[in-house]
Amino acid sequence: MKRSFLAIIMAVIVGIGLMLSVYTVKEMEQALILQFGEYKRVVNPWDGNAKGSDAGLKYKWPWEQVVILDRRNLELDFDPVRIRDVNSNPLLVDAFVRYRITDPVQYYQRFKTEARLKTSFKPIVEASLRDSLGKVDTPTIIAGKRAELMQDIQNAANAAASGANYGIEVIDVRIKRADYPDEVAESVFGRMRADRFEVATDLREKGKEDAARIENDAKRRAQVILAEAREEAERTKGEGDAERTRIYAEVHSQDAEFYQFYRSMEAYREGLAGNETQYILSPDSDEYLSYLGSQSGRKR
Repeated sequence: MKRSFLAIIMAVIVGIGLMLSVYTVKEMEQALILQFGEYKRVVNPWDGNAKGSDAGLKYKWPWEQVVILDRRNLELDFDPVRIRDVNSNPLLVDAFVRYRITDPVQYYQRFKTEARLKTSFKPIVEASLRDSLGKVDTPTIIAGKRAELMQDIQNAANAAASGANYGIEVIDVRIKRADYPDEVAESVFGRMRADRFEVATDLREKGKEDAARIENDAKRRAQVILAEAREEAERTKGEGDAERTRIYAEVHSQDAEFYQFYRSMEAYREGLAGNETQYILSPDSDEYLSYLGSQSGRKR
């Protein structure tokens, strides 16, 4: 009975020992192994490969401690920073940093937690923002060459983190918002509105000048076109009158009697076209009614 009890106790001890000796490291994790607080080794460390090649079920001595750290890209979000641009205009910049743990030993010895990293890294990020953004004006920060500015800030933050042995690599810096502080926003916006109003007024005046110039050019061109059209019409009319005169002369030379008859018929058609037209003429009128008074033709 006593042996059975001892066997059970030994089995429990062995089981506990096995449980304390087995741990799992996922692909997105890296494990720092400590022995009585001192560094022993790193399992599945970051080596530039996104997929952990050393992940899986691992073994350790029961008295060893396992600290799990992330291999993925992590993010630190900071409070808005008050800076001044190259023209000394105040600006609130809200930025965040993406980083990865590249040296677990340095990182753990220096910080142990992300909260302590954020506290220590905040002054570095703020200084990098002030140094880089203080060299340009506000429009450039808000809508200008932001990619170049972010690269400068990233390089400065990386240099500071490397010099201080933070064990991290800054892989990206981004500005979420860059805006004027409340106490100066209204005056700045008022100045911007005044500037835009001045520009709009200048554009309207220029538009009016351009419209007047275009209208005057159009009127001048219209007058030229009308004058040319009148000239062309007069020339065409003159050519038509000359052609008509030539045809009349040719007809008259061929048959003078028929020409006189035709001219009289034209006069009747035009003069007697209306129903209410009245003429008072002498029956002996030889000029107008000569062909109506005789079937044989005009009196001679």
